[in-house]
Amino acid sequence: MDNDIILEVRKLKQHFKINSHMIVKAVDGISFSVKKGEIFGLVGESGSGKSTVAKTIMGLHNITEGEVYYKGFKISDRGVFSKNKKDIQKNLQIIFQDSSAALNQRMTIEKIIAEPIRVNHIINNKEELNKKVSQLLNQVGLDESFKYKYPSEISGGQRQRVAIARSISTNPDIIIADEPIASLDISIQAQIVTLFQKLQKEYGFTFIFIAHDLSIIRFISHRVGVMFQGKIVELAPTDELFNNPLHSYTKSLLSAVPVPNPFYERNKKILDFDIRTFDFNGVLEEVSPEHFVYK
Repeated sequence: MDNDIILEVRKLKQHFKINSHMIVKAVDGISFSVKKGEIFGLVGESGSGKSTVAKTIMGLHNITEGEVYYKGFKISDRGVFSKNKKDIQKNLQIIFQDSSAALNQRMTIEKIIAEPIRVNHIINNKEELNKKVSQLLNQVGLDESFKYKYPSEISGGQRQRVAIARSISTNPDIIIADEPIASLDISIQAQIVTLFQKLQKEYGFTFIFIAHDLSIIRFISHRVGVMFQGKIVELAPTDELFNNPLHSYTKSLLSAVPVPNPFYERNKKILDFDIRTFDFNGVLEEVSPEHFVYK
């Protein structure tokens, strides 16, 4: 494995058996890698399999087929995962879309943020732990008064900031952000995205940023993977993907992105993607350096 690559997914399949006649292929044989210190964007319409990829990497689903490697360790193997469980749980963190469901409503903000620090025995001294929680709150733009509040007493944007503070509390290698701004107001979305960029520059975290909003993905990501019905149909550096989209589905997605220009919006043509033309037995091929297209 390349020394720059911190996470690698190989031919990952995640199928869910609904009944004896129906299997949902949520993720169907995808491969990608994530480099140290980069923000890797994963984009696609609802139901394309993005969140399933995140949960499978985190070990929340048993893999149907394929492999996941973290720092060269095959963490999709249950034996390897168990052996390195503490290291994996400390260094792989996830931020969920619904912050109200992700935070324990019976715990104060202070206890929520402190919990992973205590569980991983990073800080055991009560006074030092208290200082660390204050520091983390400050880093995500909240003051100390939030320590004694409960998740139900604060806004959605503030809850998501708490979720971010909790995720960075163990100083992880990788943070998977699963549509972390989808349920927030536009103004709050901008603040949270800016916060992600600030933290990434400050600490060099590796992010997998999942969203269906292409404009956000373009703004924050270094590389982008486009998903459609469990497949990655295109993968390329951000500028390359947006300036030179090659797959018809990517072109269709990009044609629908809103532009702050009323004249252009009135006259733009949205490209249709015909699913009947899609071959589910295709493969991802490198057509130019670092630019992969599903053929």
